[in-house]
Amino acid sequence: MNRRDNFLTLQGQTNPFPFLIDVDYAKGIYIYDKSGKAYMDMISGVAVNNIGHNHPRVVEALKQQIDKHLHIMVYGEFIQDSQLGFAKKLSALLPTPLDCVYTVNSGTEANEAALKLAKRITGRSEMVACIGAYHGSTHGSLSVSSNESKKSPFRPLLPDVRFIRYNSLEDLGLITERTAGVIIEPVQGDAGVRIASTEYLEKLRDRCTETGAQLIFDEIQCGMGRTGKLFAFEHSGVIPDILTLGKALGGGMPIGAFVSSYTKMKQLSFDPILGHITTFGGHPVVCAAGAACLDVLTQEVDYLEVEAKGKKLEELLSRHPAIQSIRRIGLMFAIDMESDLIVAKIVEQCLEDGLITFWFLSHPYSFRLSPPLTISWEEIQQAGEVILKAMDNLP
Repeated sequence: MNRRDNFLTLQGQTNPFPFLIDVDYAKGIYIYDKSGKAYMDMISGVAVNNIGHNHPRVVEALKQQIDKHLHIMVYGEFIQDSQLGFAKKLSALLPTPLDCVYTVNSGTEANEAALKLAKRITGRSEMVACIGAYHGSTHGSLSVSSNESKKSPFRPLLPDVRFIRYNSLEDLGLITERTAGVIIEPVQGDAGVRIASTEYLEKLRDRCTETGAQLIFDEIQCGMGRTGKLFAFEHSGVIPDILTLGKALGGGMPIGAFVSSYTKMKQLSFDPILGHITTFGGHPVVCAAGAACLDVLTQEVDYLEVEAKGKKLEELLSRHPAIQSIRRIGLMFAIDMESDLIVAKIVEQCLEDGLITFWFLSHPYSFRLSPPLTISWEEIQQAGEVILKAMDNLP
């Protein structure tokens, strides 16, 4: 068997039409295949490589930690430098009362744990989520996600889940004293970059406070600088009870975290003890990478420039008549086309021309862009020209 056939038969598949780039190495905003062809990664591995591929500070942190130790104990039993250092750096960047960090393996696990924490705090069972939401693919996270075509083959899922309309002030009345938690993305990713208004988030915060429901912000995709601020909730100033993070948090390493107050988080340690447990969550090597990534995001990234670069790319693309509309915040784009077939042709042509874009699970008429925040002005211009060329070649 050749490598392509081995990939398709030996590795479990999720997509009948994978890109099949045979990767050799990656650096900065580029991925190189084994023939030496360079691909400009304009999706950052789907909003993971916000600081680019193989950032030298992350690589050095990994090497230093590997020389010390790898996994030594399940999470929460030993004091470990990299875990503690990561938690200190992350909590220092967050407002009160988000002062206690629990590190897990992925964004979907962070959301699973956040749902449990909301139930534990309130003693209630109902969860409220938004139409258009995507929170992950494990059972609990899938239960509060919106796309029914992705959910129906796996039912029954969690009971007692209610969906409300995103940005609808009227629907906030559906949050009641029965509600344990409301989970929401300040910017919906999979729905095609839908941005919550400040008024909506403020009224949502008030309603959760009034009813005692825990407000959970899922910033797994929209956090870590993607929107032009380190955290998306900074655009509104609305602070959640629980914050979930993942994707770009590890600088390319697999990580997730949920953050709340010490008082609330402590409730996972009794009645019952070990209310949430993880073997590999907080892995020392991953936490070392996460701490280095936070350093890069806070010391090397100019967030005014992130917004300016996003605006520049939007201006380059928006003049093309094939585009129906563009939704954007920072360097997070959804570009609407006339049909899913046109989206597929653009994605395929861009790939052939050495540029990686992608689609949305639940919004097939758009293609997505989420380039590394470290992309240069010259690379913005180059990327725009490649995408425009792909649209010029549409039949």
